Amino acid sequence: DPGNSIFTGQAIAEQLPHRLEATFSLVFGGMILALLLAIPLGMAGALWRNRKRGIVVSALSQLGMAIPAFLAGMLLTIVFAVKLQVLPANGYVPFQEDPLQWARYLFLPVLSIAIVQGSVLTRYTRSAFIEVIKQDYFRTARAIGWRFPAALVRHGVRNASLQVITVLGLQLSTLLVGAIVVEQVFAIPGLGTYLIAAVGQRDLTVVQAVVMLLVAAVLVINALVDVVYQLLDPRIRQGVER
Repeated sequence: DPGNSIFTGQAIAEQLPHRLEATFSLVFGGMILALLLAIPLGMAGALWRNRKRGIVVSALSQLGMAIPAFLAGMLLTIVFAVKLQVLPANGYVPFQEDPLQWARYLFLPVLSIAIVQGSVLTRYTRSAFIEVIKQDYFRTARAIGWRFPAALVRHGVRNASLQVITVLGLQLSTLLVGAIVVEQVFAIPGLGTYLIAAVGQRDLTVVQAVVMLLVAAVLVINALVDVVYQLLDPRIRQGVER
């Protein structure tokens, strides 16, 4: 029991669930979209590494890494909410109330996170696939008749994914706290907004509860990354069995 808020007197346990839902929807939605962008772009960058198209992919990923998530969010808001008026500029609707509105309100903040994190993942994915291309088993697959793209998908994805999973785990842990800025830009009532308000009000019990929850989430993410390692790499499983 995290107790009651010093400032409002409300039970903290009653405030956390819907704020946790908003933050997790934002963070995991952003990372899923980032992966959907990064894996094909990273593979394309590795496949076209000596061509102009590969240079374009690298340049775009570098540009995305240079843009802060909050600035990306503001630019997206100007385009889609102010100019085109097709998406809401801020706010949040819980999934259980209206799934369609939940998706509409989350689209811009999720996209702003995906642009930045997807750019980082694209760089690592490209590097991981280039490393795979240099390996003997990849050259063997090519020698026995596999076409380059097919060999890259069949033999490259699983081997390159270990490096990507490492970066993904670090990004998720960082985003749980780093999403505070995006929540502020889009007025999303998540854990970050709750924490900022508690710090401003010097509400120590709320700060302790939110920090404890974030630490627990980071530990769970790290544990899941270790489990995924064992599922992807049989060498790790054999080491555990021994």
